[in-house]
Amino acid sequence: MGLLDILLGRTKPVAPDLDRLFALPSAAVTLEAAAGFTPSGSGAVCFATVEGAAFEQTHREVQALLDADTDRDGPPVELRRDDYGYSWLVSQRAPDQLHLLVNDLHAVNSSMEVNGFGPQLLCSLAGFRDDADRTLALVYLYKRGTFYPFAPLPGGGQRRDNALELRVKAALAEDLRLEQDLSRWFPVWGAPGL
Repeated sequence: MGLLDILLGRTKPVAPDLDRLFALPSAAVTLEAAAGFTPSGSGAVCFATVEGAAFEQTHREVQALLDADTDRDGPPVELRRDDYGYSWLVSQRAPDQLHLLVNDLHAVNSSMEVNGFGPQLLCSLAGFRDDADRTLALVYLYKRGTFYPFAPLPGGGQRRDNALELRVKAALAEDLRLEQDLSRWFPVWGAPGL
């Protein structure tokens, strides 16, 4: 970043660091102790849909790689599209296999990045639940290299539990690089994997 960038208030974008995803298992221990949330076994990677043979080939390779995992007990990796036109590659694991789920999320992001589709990556999320069956997602913003909690209120509708999100932010401050700009805590309504 040069002097002109500083004077004009421009900032250099943060480079994504996919290895930060590997902090999720230790953050899950803190999250369970602080708020009673445990992994649900669900996770997903969201990306802007791209048309073309190269993208389809990358998608098939990633899906085949993850489905070939001999440790996978549940359903195969699934591609879904949401109401907003974004694509989600959804992975299901047993709730006690968060480390394998994180490996899945990392593999999807890395494969997309290596094949030139990094700019289409939006976010990754890992789902959590508590004893009251409330859901929570820890969302990784690819372009910011940060995490934030997303807690939809139970009962449908598009309302979120802001107090819980802030409590989770405080609890995980030492475990994850959290997004400090709350306006970037985008809701992921109806996200597969949540």
